[in-house]
Amino acid sequence: MLKILKNFQKSDWMFITFALIFIFGQVWLDLKLPDYMAEITRLVQTEGSELSDVLKQGAFMMLCAVGSMAASIITVFFAAKVAAGFSNRLRKKVFDKTLSFSMEELSSFSTASLITRSTNDIMQVQILIILSLQIVIKAPIIAIWGIFKIMGKSWEWTAATGVAIAILLVLIAILVFVALPKFKVIQKLTDNLNMVTRENLSGIRVVHAYNATRYHEDKFEKANKELTDTNLFTTRTMAVMMPTITLIMSGMSLAIYWIGAVIINNAPMADRLPLFSDMVVFSSYAMQIIMAFMMVSVAFVMLPRAAVSVRRINEVLDTDVKIKSGTKTEGDSKGEIEFRHVSFKYPGASDYILRDISFTASKGETVAIIGSTGSGKSTLLNLIPRFMDATDGEILVDGQNVKNYKLEALRDKIGYVSQKAVMFSGSVTSNIAFGGEIKQSEDKVKRAVEIAQGKDFIEKMDQQYEGTISQGGTNLSGGQKQRLSIARAIYKDPEIYLFDDSFSALDYKTDRVLRSKLKEEINDATNIIVAQRIGTIKDADRILVLDKGEVVGIGTHDELMVTCDVYQEIALSQLSKEELEIG
Repeated sequence: MLKILKNFQKSDWMFITFALIFIFGQVWLDLKLPDYMAEITRLVQTEGSELSDVLKQGAFMMLCAVGSMAASIITVFFAAKVAAGFSNRLRKKVFDKTLSFSMEELSSFSTASLITRSTNDIMQVQILIILSLQIVIKAPIIAIWGIFKIMGKSWEWTAATGVAIAILLVLIAILVFVALPKFKVIQKLTDNLNMVTRENLSGIRVVHAYNATRYHEDKFEKANKELTDTNLFTTRTMAVMMPTITLIMSGMSLAIYWIGAVIINNAPMADRLPLFSDMVVFSSYAMQIIMAFMMVSVAFVMLPRAAVSVRRINEVLDTDVKIKSGTKTEGDSKGEIEFRHVSFKYPGASDYILRDISFTASKGETVAIIGSTGSGKSTLLNLIPRFMDATDGEILVDGQNVKNYKLEALRDKIGYVSQKAVMFSGSVTSNIAFGGEIKQSEDKVKRAVEIAQGKDFIEKMDQQYEGTISQGGTNLSGGQKQRLSIARAIYKDPEIYLFDDSFSALDYKTDRVLRSKLKEEINDATNIIVAQRIGTIKDADRILVLDKGEVVGIGTHDELMVTCDVYQEIALSQLSKEELEIG
């Protein structure tokens, strides 16, 4: 819990110090009120007292009340400033840490969980900080100061107050003990609810297509009910606290006045007036002490849940990122990729996905990778930009091991087009010039779109290149999204292009024209193409055939049609002998 405090800055500690000063001032003013009340009580019961004296004491009480209110407002201001600034930095740290995760780290957290940790969990910490500065610090000061104020008044009154405090502490302990296990699962249930909601919304077309609306409603209702029931349990448990505290306070007041009545009745007449004044003061101080413990109980309500949230936030921040950035920014050559006996298996897995892969792609070459589903094609491609690291062997880019490069420098060399076309909310231009300056070259954007064969549909959109792209590109077809993804890579003008089955949603004519344009316009770049269609890779300079993670053939299309059985099977399953020009 205390580990998260290292995220406080010097300015935060300064504001906390100011808040503490005003808290002490507020407590002093609050505890001065009973003194003036006692004086008013004495004046009212003393013959010959002037009304002006009573009004004077009342004015002091008013000043104390107004001063206490002002101190409280200033304390809240500082507390809110510290909490909001701390939460802002914490959200940024969690977000930045998440961006640094490789596939291995991301697999440890669900997307829904990461969203909850960066929003709901941080909000719980923010609320705790505000409560701590207003209540947790203030309450003990009031309690200790108040106890010193009432010491020596009467052991009977002190005993009554002590009994009330003991009962209150036992109540708080029981409630926290009962509610704490539930607080620990609330955040996980929130993760689950977010996951179900996100899953339903992202797959809404499939849900409608299969008339599965009722199924998902039931799934959501189950997750919602689990979270609601847990929240209700904790809320109802804590709700018992307030009426019980009120009962304790009322019972303590009754006990003090009942004990006071007995003491005053048995005292000599001359001592009755001071004793009555003491009883009024003692009652006020006792109420302040009980209120302090009540404030602590409110903090105890928040503390267990906030503690769980802190642990979840620290889990993200403390996660060790396996893929470390190197120091190199340039290689010994340009646009060259080499695999040297590369093998890969996922962490914790017993079987290798890739085994002993070796090949070279020189500048300007097009190397294609083909194979059956699950043969490791996309995994091989993802090793180049270090989305994952090879388990064995070396991958060299421009003569340097990819592990020696700064991650930014390595990825600056690469134009990556993922298997699933990813669009971001914004405009056509902002998606194509993604990650670059907003003041991009209009001609460069248009060139990228023209090469990617997206000009026709973009210029038919409202506002054309400034046309709106919805989140996830839901207002575009699969082929349109793929063409924009390819345009994004072309706009970057990298040394190396990685196409991960990036032509699958295109018709054969568009596919052929696009590849022809690519060869014509970016012939100095190295191309690595993962594809399922023979037609997409026929003209590649070299083709790697993967089968169960191993290279079973390497060569041109014509060479593989003679030497590789696996390639022949794939080719004949897609094209006729006439199309393949086989006699």
